[in-house]
Amino acid sequence: MAFSRQSSSFDAIDAANPIIARIRSITRREALALMHPGDHLLELNAGTGIDSFHFAAHGIHVLATDAAPGMIAQLKQKQRAHPELPVAVMECSYLHLDRLGERRFQRVFSNFGGLNCTPYLDRVLQGMDRLLLPGGTCTLVIMPRFSPWEVLGLLKGHFRSAFRRFNKGGTQAHLEGEHFTCHYYSPDQVRRQLGPQYELISLRALSLLTPPPHHDRFTTGYPSLYRSLDHWEERVAHRWPFRNWGDHFLITLRKR
Repeated sequence: MAFSRQSSSFDAIDAANPIIARIRSITRREALALMHPGDHLLELNAGTGIDSFHFAAHGIHVLATDAAPGMIAQLKQKQRAHPELPVAVMECSYLHLDRLGERRFQRVFSNFGGLNCTPYLDRVLQGMDRLLLPGGTCTLVIMPRFSPWEVLGLLKGHFRSAFRRFNKGGTQAHLEGEHFTCHYYSPDQVRRQLGPQYELISLRALSLLTPPPHHDRFTTGYPSLYRSLDHWEERVAHRWPFRNWGDHFLITLRKR
């Protein structure tokens, strides 16, 4: 599986990318603003646990879940290296959250579009809802249908990639030689599927004006322009309609 193959190099790729660092900083700040030491957090598609151990260092009890055996191996290695941090690890697909039984959580977190790897977002959200306590919050980072940077590819003649997110059946993506289907969702879809028992706390765009992570050389090639785009993105990222767009959107909701 593609994500297992990438697991051994995942942290190095992540650490070397300033755009990923920016996105992680934003998502962590928003998630932590709602957390309290002692809270129990369920992380979906936790990867190698980069966010899991960050939250645990703030006193959050984390259950890090992932379906990729390679990612689980990396998580367990970090768990052994940091026994003082409250991180539990479980190999579990977010499509099978019933395996968590009677466990309950104050927080749910999912970063970097892991939820875009399934056509069954409704099943994931139903499973999450069962596990989230009343008053609890979920913070999700998901890829929407409209990405300005991809549409700009028209200027270079990249017609297929410019509109690939609008394909109803999803788009083929590849990683480490493996192909899989990526599905794109809107914030409205998330809200509709969770229903009126969830209150919107915040919604913002990520990489709306700033480039997405795979354009990381932009930060060193055009540093002044990157800083300017970052400044303007922060001014409009929470505003309608821009908050629905971007390479990803960050949405936080509270269960009533």
